[in-house]
Amino acid sequence: MDFNIIRCARAILHVKDLDVSRQFYVDALGFVETESDEETIYLRGLEERTHHSLMLKKAASPAVEVLSYKVATERDLEQLASLFTEKGTEIQWLDKGTQYALGRAFRVQDIAGLPIEFFVEMNEVERLLQRYDLYKGARVQRIDHFNCMVADVEETYHFYRKSLHFSCSEYTDTKEGNIWAAWLHRKQTVHDVAFMNGLGPRLHHVGFHLPDPLAIIHACDVLASMGYGESIERGPGRHGLSNAFFLYLRDPDGHRIELYHGDYLTSDSDLSPIRWDINDPMRQTFWGHTAPDSWFQEASDVLDIHTKEIVGQQKGKLKQHKPTFMI
Repeated sequence: MDFNIIRCARAILHVKDLDVSRQFYVDALGFVETESDEETIYLRGLEERTHHSLMLKKAASPAVEVLSYKVATERDLEQLASLFTEKGTEIQWLDKGTQYALGRAFRVQDIAGLPIEFFVEMNEVERLLQRYDLYKGARVQRIDHFNCMVADVEETYHFYRKSLHFSCSEYTDTKEGNIWAAWLHRKQTVHDVAFMNGLGPRLHHVGFHLPDPLAIIHACDVLASMGYGESIERGPGRHGLSNAFFLYLRDPDGHRIELYHGDYLTSDSDLSPIRWDINDPMRQTFWGHTAPDSWFQEASDVLDIHTKEIVGQQKGKLKQHKPTFMI
């Protein structure tokens, strides 16, 4: 089928206390608060013209409600819906007006069990890219990618490549040729979504693009000065994979956020994906230092789009493999 998925567009995270979350995301990290009410905060980056890219929803316990992708036209939306329906996957349509600031959309549980959503329209708001007087914290510019832990990376990889027409920029595999992790994209950067082997389906993190590496250093200083030092989980550092400068944080509910800058252009569709061996110490961190155990073991639960219950998790098929360095 012919359709155009443009990019990853937003995540909806359930949090327990909106005021506590606001202090972290808005006051410390510098997200723009587009709007809010007693149940929800809508956040975006400084360069974003869509109403939000991160939606925080008050709930009894933390979870991921959905990961959303923007498509080009209503026809693309219909074509995608037909694709999932023909594969026997039940979808959930949400008419325009059902979700605030969003047009018609549908949700579906993907092949890995992740709750994903496709939409065309979102309300347009003022771009604040040149409102330098509003820059604070990490100076977050825009949403960049999702990273998800799944039980079968190869199956998920092939579905996103063959059925959803994602391209692969880089991947990690074993000496037996088994894919351990993959970075897939629709926009012309390294990834819109990455899949890594582990207990899943779970959301490992949402990545947000920053204007420069110094924004990450400044964010660390701001976080420490505001008492969020323990929220810094990993970094700052530079990835081998993607070449990006990074910092991983845990928000007050345990959701993981990556602050990210410096990957590269992926517009040439004829180029082969870059392969990394699973035991190469430079792939996870170019400078060589390893990540903490929490980075490999902990992630956010995802919800079933129909029951709203946490989706059951399975161990990754390659979990028995013990590389010297994991992604």
